[in-house]
Amino acid sequence: MPKINRYVDISTVERESRKDYIDRHSPFIHCEKSAKADQIFSVTVKMGNEYPHPDDFDHYIANMALYNGETLIARADFVAGMLGGQDHKGHATVTFNILPKGDKMTLVAHSYCTKHGIWESTPVVVEINQ
Repeated sequence: MPKINRYVDISTVERESRKDYIDRHSPFIHCEKSAKADQIFSVTVKMGNEYPHPDDFDHYIANMALYNGETLIARADFVAGMLGGQDHKGHATVTFNILPKGDKMTLVAHSYCTKHGIWESTPVVVEINQ
């Protein structure tokens, strides 16, 4: 089983280089806190909050995946240069449109960096209204 890295609050980290490393490798989930059952619900996953991830030939985000608990519900794959290569200044971002089921979802995002492995977001709970 591969090692899964998890985000830590970078305000608690002293070294700027460590803050940069943690932030740019961490996926962040952006969505509403409630959804309607069986109606399209948008979930955006963004790589990094303050620091953008590199987009080099040998160091880039290869994919971002969205889970509800342990169930994979969406995934996007990328190639090096998708953000313009070494000159890019933005964040890798993808919006998944899903159909909520059940009473609630516990959303978790994973991203895969070709140099630093798998990174996991902080879980986000979404209540589902019938």
